Amino acid sequence: MFTDKANKIFQEVIKKYHEIDSVDQPFTNPYDSESQLIEHLLYRKCWIDTVQWHYEDIVRDPNIDPVAGLKLKRLIDASNQDRTDTVEYIDSYFLEKYKAVEPKENATINTESPAWGVDRLSILALKIYHMHEEAAREDASTDHKEKCQAKLDILLEQRVDLSSAIDQLLKDIENGDKYMKVYKQMKMYNDDELNPVLRNK
Repeated sequence: MFTDKANKIFQEVIKKYHEIDSVDQPFTNPYDSESQLIEHLLYRKCWIDTVQWHYEDIVRDPNIDPVAGLKLKRLIDASNQDRTDTVEYIDSYFLEKYKAVEPKENATINTESPAWGVDRLSILALKIYHMHEEAAREDASTDHKEKCQAKLDILLEQRVDLSSAIDQLLKDIENGDKYMKVYKQMKMYNDDELNPVLRNK
């Protein structure tokens, strides 16, 4: 199943990131962009999410220096754009893979493309990793750990359900029961021509 591969790569990324556990660490993708394209994209996608997860933690420090906070906000904006671009690359992979499939006459479209499901699966992997940390944290109270374990159990169930839904969607597309359409996100706030504040500068 596709999501078996995706979930394995996401766990690989998160483990690798936490060996150094720094948002400033260098990024190296172990998967070749030519011969292992989807693995390459999945690894990159989860790395972006993992770094941004920690950006979001840091920026919420109530004592953060305002200048540093603004710099971090710019990094988060850039990361969000990178994340969106990578999702669209993943959808392009699926479009190419299934381009020869003729949708059935009664084929329907899904509420989201496969890659946006993958986006949620990547972020879910981060929630699971960090909730597991909290459930096992030695300096936390028993009540805290029990509450986090209950949340972790739900997250693990959610991963099973989401993985199943993504795999079913891909199967439906392959069989012609569903068809794909990809709408570019068309984010406006990063665009010099579309954001009036940037345009007026």
